[in-house]
Parts: sequence; structure tokens; C-alpha cells
Amino acid sequence: MTAPLVLTAHPGVGDVVEGDALVSPDGFSARYDLDRTTGVIARESHALHGQSIAGKVFVCPLAKGGFATSWALYDLRARGLAPLAMLFGWANPVMVQGAVLAGVALMDQLAPDPMQVIETGDRVRVDPKAGRVEVWPRATMRLHPTPDGGAPCRWPG
Repeated sequence: MTAPLVLTAHPGVGDVVEGDALVSPDGFSARYDLDRTTGVIARESHALHGQSIAGKVFVCPLAKGGFATSWALYDLRARGLAPLAMLFGWANPVMVQGAVLAGVALMDQLAPDPMQVIETGDRVRVDPKAGRVEVWPRATMRLHPTPDGGAPCRWPG
């Protein structure tokens, strides 16, 4: 199995999660960039317009928004549309508060910069309490059968 690329930072919030990355060159506001009834980026000027953040490890350079971010993330979680994790170049305190309220893993200020080393579709494991993110580039992923005989899933090796 190929060794993952490891990113480190100060401890973040939330539990360990794994999922596919969705990377945005634009900043993110849970209140103003999303349709919270669908989990889809609704702002037409956003680079990811029309894409869903639900169940993804969402990566972007900057957290935007004010106090409404907390309830917007909580609403996403209640609808089953929240991301698994959010990785930011910089996250404002309100985004962190919203992630805690919604139970979404969040980290920021990682090295190396996630915007430079993570691509959409990469497999990412986020361990906020350890301040550690592991990345398996999409190119190293293989389809493996699931134990229950369901559809194959992507996994390193």
C-alpha cells in the first residue's frame, strides 16, 4: 500500500473521519454559499456552483460568514447534508463554533497547505485531536469489494 501524504497542524475539533475530498479555490460561507435544503453550493459566482458538500471532506482557503454559520451547519447536519470534515487555510471562530455544534470535524492552518496538495477525489483521513490529516492521491486508489458484497469502494493499494 502506498504511504499517505501527512499534513499536520494544531489540534482541531471533531472526531476522526475518512472520505473523498472536494476542493474549492473559493472561500466558504455555510449561510450564503449553500442551499441548506440540498447541501449544494448555490452561489452562482462560487467555483463549485452546483456541487454537493454532503459527505465530503471539504477543503478551501478561507471560512467566511458570521454568527448564522453555526445554525446553518447545524441545519445541514440535521438534514443529513453536512460535510464529513472541513479543512481551511484559516477558519474564523464562528465556523469552528458551528462545526462543534454540528459535529463536523474541522482543522485549519495545516502544513503543507491543503490547497497545494489535496485534489478533488483524493481519499482523506482527518484526525482533528491529533492534528493530523492523511491524504491518498486519487491516482493511487483502487476499487476493492466491500465485505457485504455491495458496490466496490475506493481505497489505497
